[in-house]
Amino acid sequence: MKLNELNTYEILEEKWVADLNSQSYLLRHKKTGARVFLLSNDDENKVFDIAFRTPPYDSTGLPHILEHSVLCGSRKYPAKDPFVELAKGSLNTFLNAMTYPDKTVYPVASCNDQDFQNLMDVYLDAVFYPNIYTRPQIFKQEGWHYEAEDVQSEITINGVVYNEMKGAFSSPDDMLDREIFNTLFPDTAYSNESGGDPDVIPELSYEDFLAFHKKYYHPSNCYIYLYGNMDMAEKLDYIDKEYLSSFDKIEIASEISLQQPFDEPIKKMKKYSITNEEPLENHTYLSLNKVIGTSLDKELYVAFQIIEYALLLAPGAVLKQALLDKGIGEDIQSTFENGIYQPYFSIISKNTNADRLDDFLSTIEDVLQEVVKNGIDRKALLAAVNFYEFRYREADFGSYPKGLMYGLQAFDSWLYDDFKPLIHIEANATYQKMRDNIESGYFEELIDKYLLHNSHASIVVVQPERGLTAKTDRELAEKLADYKASLSEQELKGLVEDSIALKAYQDEGSTKEELLTIPMLKRSDIKKEAQPFIYEVDHIDDRTFLKHDIFTNGIGYLNLVFSTESVPQELFPCLGILKSVLGFVNTENFSYIDLFNEINIHSGGISFATATYLDAKDTKMFKTTMEVKTKILYDKLPFAFRMIKEIIMTSDFSDEKRMREILGMLKSRMQSNMTSAGHSTAAIRAMSYCSQTAMIADATGGLTFYRYIEDLLAHLSERMGELNEDLKKCMNLVFRKENLLIDFIGAAEQFETVKKESLSFMPELYQGAYEKTKAVWIPEKKNEGLKTSSKVQYVAVAGNYKDAKLPYVGTLKILKVIMSYDYLWMNVRVKGGAYGCMNSFGKSGDSYFVSYRDPNLTKTLEVYKGAVEYLKNFHADERDMTKYIIGTIADLDAPMTPAIKGARSLGAYMSNESFEAVQKERDEILSATDEDIQKLSDYVEAMLDANLICVLGGEETIEAEKHLFGQVENIFKE
Repeated sequence: MKLNELNTYEILEEKWVADLNSQSYLLRHKKTGARVFLLSNDDENKVFDIAFRTPPYDSTGLPHILEHSVLCGSRKYPAKDPFVELAKGSLNTFLNAMTYPDKTVYPVASCNDQDFQNLMDVYLDAVFYPNIYTRPQIFKQEGWHYEAEDVQSEITINGVVYNEMKGAFSSPDDMLDREIFNTLFPDTAYSNESGGDPDVIPELSYEDFLAFHKKYYHPSNCYIYLYGNMDMAEKLDYIDKEYLSSFDKIEIASEISLQQPFDEPIKKMKKYSITNEEPLENHTYLSLNKVIGTSLDKELYVAFQIIEYALLLAPGAVLKQALLDKGIGEDIQSTFENGIYQPYFSIISKNTNADRLDDFLSTIEDVLQEVVKNGIDRKALLAAVNFYEFRYREADFGSYPKGLMYGLQAFDSWLYDDFKPLIHIEANATYQKMRDNIESGYFEELIDKYLLHNSHASIVVVQPERGLTAKTDRELAEKLADYKASLSEQELKGLVEDSIALKAYQDEGSTKEELLTIPMLKRSDIKKEAQPFIYEVDHIDDRTFLKHDIFTNGIGYLNLVFSTESVPQELFPCLGILKSVLGFVNTENFSYIDLFNEINIHSGGISFATATYLDAKDTKMFKTTMEVKTKILYDKLPFAFRMIKEIIMTSDFSDEKRMREILGMLKSRMQSNMTSAGHSTAAIRAMSYCSQTAMIADATGGLTFYRYIEDLLAHLSERMGELNEDLKKCMNLVFRKENLLIDFIGAAEQFETVKKESLSFMPELYQGAYEKTKAVWIPEKKNEGLKTSSKVQYVAVAGNYKDAKLPYVGTLKILKVIMSYDYLWMNVRVKGGAYGCMNSFGKSGDSYFVSYRDPNLTKTLEVYKGAVEYLKNFHADERDMTKYIIGTIADLDAPMTPAIKGARSLGAYMSNESFEAVQKERDEILSATDEDIQKLSDYVEAMLDANLICVLGGEETIEAEKHLFGQVENIFKE
């Protein structure tokens, strides 16, 4: 069957898209009006996405709660959590759902044809026929509910989305983003919080929740996207017969309306909470925000990315530098949000004071007028165009399928014009136009029109207030107490009974019959062989050269790996600084501004990173490295070596002003990360109490590193000389020929070029005598409670099972799946209300449990303890074991980009990992039984027996449980 033979669809447009090497089709389902967009090509990583326009009409979080809820069982798949069952037991390469300000999307991806069909069908049934109408418990669990254990207990509010958004609303960065968005569009759906405001979420009724689904989750309001190598006609025929044909076309008013421009900017002041010990000074956010046309203008869509680079993103960018030079904030950031109907451009100053607002605004005005008058630096524009065009052509999205990313980008236009899904993903001509306009004054005209003479703007100031979290918590407690007092005895008993009933519902698993409805592959569908490593070892002048002959479409991935074995322990935080400043300070032949532009004009960038590699044969041994990475077209390889040499041999760290700027930015961004994603900090910190490699990660990028930056900034004037010397000492200890391994991913015919350039490069590295000092890492149990102003916690426990003489086994990878999607999911997320939970059991023995945006602390620790008994009593039939095994293999067999393939092989070489060991691990996974899983209770018990705890969380919660900790302190001190 061919697409043009489908009489249930109308083909609106057929087009060969050379930019994507794909045949595109735009169709409409005749009976319902459902919109369909196809990209047919030879990519085996197939993608399906069904989306709905879901403009929120209040801030109760309706779109977000529905996104969670429809995946909790449906007509054909009535199991309580088909999403989790699929996560446990499919070969998906992507499985999730996302809520945006104006749409909700449900994408899946898989390389396996049958698995892809299964995933697609479960998602289609979920969105059109969810069990939310017959199971009100879903709304309570995923959205919100009142909770009380008995009539004497205080009433509380719980729910997964409710707690997720409590976490989001605790972050000043998230608060600023939200206020910017809402102030610019006060008369449209964008004025509401689609994710849900925790103060407003409890106003949502079950009836309104169902009404929202009835209105918006209909084929007449849906967008269907298919990508990859598949029989498109077969898929569309199936979708019609099984789903769309059962509906009739209806009119649904879901269009996103345009906000009329303002006569003058709106000004908004907002408070955010800090702990009682944090200073008020230098903690304010200032922002100026302007609306930029619509996202249907494909040239504006790209042009303002280039303007943002030239004005604010690049080191020394003219507007960023002017604000830093005047001391208006430690960190200048920007946003060009082009994923909505009316994009906006924000200029943000972080860690400043409200009394600098006039200076902030006047400086922006003065600089922009100067830029319009005298022009933008042409090199900066050229670098920006090359930077974004390189990324577009490379289409490397890491672990995310490129078909998924193309589909999401298509919505940036398709959602607002049924005939324009391609305008942003078919962009070669747009980039050529940007190049052609560099000398024309085009960008200056845009700045003049949209940033200088544009009254559709807002000024948002977010200021700190001590104890605001405690204050709002008290207000909520009083409100809930008043609510309880208003209830009759019968009503109160009913609320308690509802709480008990919900917990009973959550405790009661899906029936065997319900679980059997979830489609699943067989073990025979899984490849028996592990993915091979791809590398050859060669030598260049007694140095190792790792060659990865992989097709890269003309892009070379060069990685110069330098051992840091000679760096003493006290300088490892300095290595963290070094990786952040190299390429961002002056060198012998370039100012840092010119250096950055020169690199981005001719390459895909140069970056620095630290890494640790465990020895697979003796996991007490490990190697630490500093790695210099670049991606570049083959003919530019000589340029790459030349610029790397320039950076690592001639960087100048003596400019105190520049160092203060970089350190201020680092501090600001680490603060944001620890506030919004504190699970990573908590897990690494907890493991650092027992693990040498976790101590290294903490020293170069965790809490120890943050403390180092915080102290440096507070005393930089007196410590500048010491910092300069330490950085130079690190350079001399690291960037030496005897420390170097050359790693290259690309076509074999380019290896000789790399050899030739390496032979010229190596004699230029640091030489001469130096003091070798082997770092000695001695972990120390601290058990810290780290106080923040958040309303949620990140609760981590850690340990090392090898301390109990337990060996690594492949089934530990299955344990991760079982913990993530069964035990921890059910007890920490579903029952406890946390937004997420993670765990890991590494080959070194280092292990952890951690929760994400968790309303609890002690309850979660109790859940962790219960994992041992859960595993001792673990039983699974053949089907369930197969499900866990498939979910485990999905992670191992995820499609890899050329860069990821090379990195995996480099890791194997550096770690002495043999293919035989990897195959043995896979064999243990494929042959696992429930008895093998029961034996893993010893591993979890060994981890928990270490009693290593780190919690980032609200100061009141931490203080109330301070007996759990060896020390309690504010995470932010300055």
